[in-house]
Amino acid sequence: MAQDPDCIFCKIVAGELPSLVVAEDDDTVAFLDVNPATPGHTVVIPKAHHRDLLTIDDDALQATLATARRVAATASDRLDAVGINLVNNCGAGAWQTVFHFHVHVIPRYEDDPLRLPWVPTPGDRDEITATHARLTA
Repeated sequence: MAQDPDCIFCKIVAGELPSLVVAEDDDTVAFLDVNPATPGHTVVIPKAHHRDLLTIDDDALQATLATARRVAATASDRLDAVGINLVNNCGAGAWQTVFHFHVHVIPRYEDDPLRLPWVPTPGDRDEITATHARLTA
């Protein structure tokens, strides 16, 4: 299993750093975030080191997302969450700070303080159509 000796998440996988594990299998581990956005905020990672969404292989991605779904279901059931955000930040420009692929499972509650920075507003139809053409060319 590929590891990066300087990666904080690889150190958690290796048992070199403490964590509060909430789920684990052969390929993934999920642990509570030490800087939680809401109660139950969990980080789900593949045990093998993959830098980000653009470099992770399909099998590791599938395993990580399956664990994230299990963690989300548990949080919804046991923490009485009214919703769940799954968040992945890919690259420094998207707020990725730990360069080991991970998914945040963030339980949401009535009146919780978390506000994400993006607020949907109607887009320009011509720009949307032009973007579509670029993506499908």
